[in-house]
Amino acid sequence: MKPEGKSTAIIAYITIVGSLIAISMNAEPKHAFARFHTRQAFGIHLIFHALAIVLTYSFSAYIWLILFAAYVIGLIYGLTSALDEKKRPLPLLGEHFQNWFTFIS
Repeated sequence: MKPEGKSTAIIAYITIVGSLIAISMNAEPKHAFARFHTRQAFGIHLIFHALAIVLTYSFSAYIWLILFAAYVIGLIYGLTSALDEKKRPLPLLGEHFQNWFTFIS
């Protein structure tokens, strides 16, 4: 049986705009599965964009490649978790995202 909010959870991983759309989609009705994945996706996008802004002044291509690879791996990990209908937090930061982004309800 498909968990409630699965499509919202999947949309959250499609760019940061998708995360914002997922936040509004889950406003009513509220689904725990969608909330979990929206927080995970929002955290992945936010960390990537914040580090990208900071690294704008760094001209090392290797740092950019590492950052982008980590971003893509995080998105794939979260998206496959949502598609498998599981609530697996991202290693290292996933539990923090659940605590930091409590405004996503």
